[in-house]
Amino acid sequence: MRKSNGMAMTSLDLRHSSFITRWYLWGPTALVVLGVVVPLGYLVVRAFGAEAGELADLVLRTRNLRLLGNTLGLAAAVLALTTAISLPLAWLVTRTDVWGQRFVTLLGVLPLAVPGYVMAYALLATAGPNGTLASLTGLVIPRPHGFVGAWLALSLYTFPYLFLNLRAALLGLDPALEESARSLGASRQEVRWRVVLPHLRPAFLAGGLLIVLHVLGDFGVVSLMRFETFSYAIYLQYAASYDRVYAAWLALMLLGLTGALLWGEARLLRGRLFHRAGGGMARHRQRSALGAWQGPALGFAGGVGFLSVGLPLVTVLYWLGRSTERGGHLLEALWDSASASAGAAVLAAALAVPIAYLGVRRASKRTRVLERIAYLGYATPPLAFALALVFFSLRAMPWAYQTLGLLIVAYALHFLAEALGPVRSALYQAPPQVQEAARSLGHSPLRAFFAATFPLLRRGLVVSMAFVFLSALKELPITFLLSPLGFESLAMRMWGAASESLFSVAAPYALALILTSTVLVGLLLQRDGQRDP
Repeated sequence: MRKSNGMAMTSLDLRHSSFITRWYLWGPTALVVLGVVVPLGYLVVRAFGAEAGELADLVLRTRNLRLLGNTLGLAAAVLALTTAISLPLAWLVTRTDVWGQRFVTLLGVLPLAVPGYVMAYALLATAGPNGTLASLTGLVIPRPHGFVGAWLALSLYTFPYLFLNLRAALLGLDPALEESARSLGASRQEVRWRVVLPHLRPAFLAGGLLIVLHVLGDFGVVSLMRFETFSYAIYLQYAASYDRVYAAWLALMLLGLTGALLWGEARLLRGRLFHRAGGGMARHRQRSALGAWQGPALGFAGGVGFLSVGLPLVTVLYWLGRSTERGGHLLEALWDSASASAGAAVLAAALAVPIAYLGVRRASKRTRVLERIAYLGYATPPLAFALALVFFSLRAMPWAYQTLGLLIVAYALHFLAEALGPVRSALYQAPPQVQEAARSLGHSPLRAFFAATFPLLRRGLVVSMAFVFLSALKELPITFLLSPLGFESLAMRMWGAASESLFSVAAPYALALILTSTVLVGLLLQRDGQRDP
């Protein structure tokens, strides 16, 4: 009998070892690794395919510095505005007796139901001489465009990511830390700056990282606002030029920027502790009375809710009333979107199960690396990921280029991280002894898994598929580069009409996207409510 750490392996250990070496675990995992790493590797090969002199010209162009400045400047501005919105809002719902606390929390989450390019559409359709505001009130305001328009649209769309993280951190912060500082003579203001805010650093970095990643990878908002960032430049270079080498270099620069961001976030948290060091239980916190500040607090929350949710909804409904778009076009777009998204949801959930199983039941350095590779597809900006798949498919399997199958695979690989989370959570809650009991009754490893463990994963799988389905439904840049001929998703039709200022034509598709995206917000609120009643 083989030895492990000085002890004989049991027959159960041997069965587990045999189980994890089977093809139905490592096969799908290997496909994910190949699907993510190989196209990105081919993107590098494509970028270095030019001669040395041409490479120097491509890399050292002054346009690249302008794109870098535009991208970083927009990300910093969005992060600043989302912080100014999220921190006060999170403080209101966790530290004060603000009226309608649950409703205020809802206002901080609902903007997730409005895709970024729909938010940009709402801002464009509201302003201007023929906009919603001018038609309803006679008031004409300048139409936002460029940096300002992209800044407002992205901020109003992404601030919930930071709000949710800060809210969770404030709810989990032990009041004893602040009480100890107060007992040592610190003022309330000093406690906030020297105790509370430093303990919010992980939450701020987590939410801020999501926001900046969205800004770096965004295409819909910056294209509608005509503000040139790396993502928009990649699309223009790919669509309007035969020089695909420069498009590959732009994608690599964007990937490098994303990698530097992820490395920096990890460095900022390395070696820091934010949990309780002593014994005892954390106590509940007494909320501060707002008193005369109830009105301004509700006004702030209501203003944020109106700009991020009310304005897009009013604008879409107004232009919907003036729309002459035929219902058949909407149904065709809905079918195209749903068919591709459903396929991606099923495929992503199927790929997530073996990866999550290896990570939870047989955690090791190897399985952790495999999980990180799966998350790499999500962290890669969509246009860069799609461009890598374009180059790879044209070279290695041209028969797959611009097919529905390739689009579904691209969706599944890019959004696989969203499917992994709920499946991992379900596996952690599923007792391994149940599967061991099924094995002791003579079932094969695979049959024991499906008989004993798989039924316990159904809820997690449903949530995983819902997340991937709705994310794929809203996805724009991957769809643009990889969709089959004649394929028109809701996002593509809405963006195409809005980019031509055909706001009434875009309205039905925008409303369909908002309604379907609301399902995702409902799932988020349901899961949040189960964890924190």
